[in-house]
Amino acid sequence: MPKPKSPERLVFFTDAVTAIALTLLVLPLSEMVPELAREGVPASEVFTQNQVKVYTFVLSFVVIARLWQAHHQVFEHVESYTDALVYLNFGWIFTIVLLPFPTEIVGGFAPHRFVVLFYIGTILANSLCYLAMVLIIDRSAEIRGETGPLRDDAVLNAALTSAAFAIAFAVGAIEPKYGYWALLLVAVAQWATRWIKPHPAPRR
Repeated sequence: MPKPKSPERLVFFTDAVTAIALTLLVLPLSEMVPELAREGVPASEVFTQNQVKVYTFVLSFVVIARLWQAHHQVFEHVESYTDALVYLNFGWIFTIVLLPFPTEIVGGFAPHRFVVLFYIGTILANSLCYLAMVLIIDRSAEIRGETGPLRDDAVLNAALTSAAFAIAFAVGAIEPKYGYWALLLVAVAQWATRWIKPHPAPRR
């Protein structure tokens, strides 16, 4: 039997990339301070004149933190990995690294269709990668090793969250100004997961 591949380096790398992405989110806010200071603008107007940028920073920080938390929880059940899991994890990382870019576009442009879809689409892609990883981990006793199965609601939660992002993407495509508000459906998906009790599947 081949020796299990330890996921330790993969997890550490993912955590490091996520931390860098979170740090990059604040750079657009930091870079505008010297320019506003030279113009003699009161410090309070850094916030009052840039509410959209501040809002998108906070929103994306919370989004990335929540995505990382979900990733961290599911990878606590991983004792080995396959190539498919690695590729999906890199897809997940790619969307995390990319997210500060659409975030800055959101802060600098009106909510046109491209802006909204670029932002929500990036998060949707991340969610789909996560869902695929959850399915692989849930169905593979070799990957889980002795850590035990995932929670019964793990797959349901990932699926409902991806569905919520997909609906938000569709809303943004139809009526861009409502696309960001449609992201609140993710909270509804989290609530629904607590109330819908999935039928326990036999573990292999």
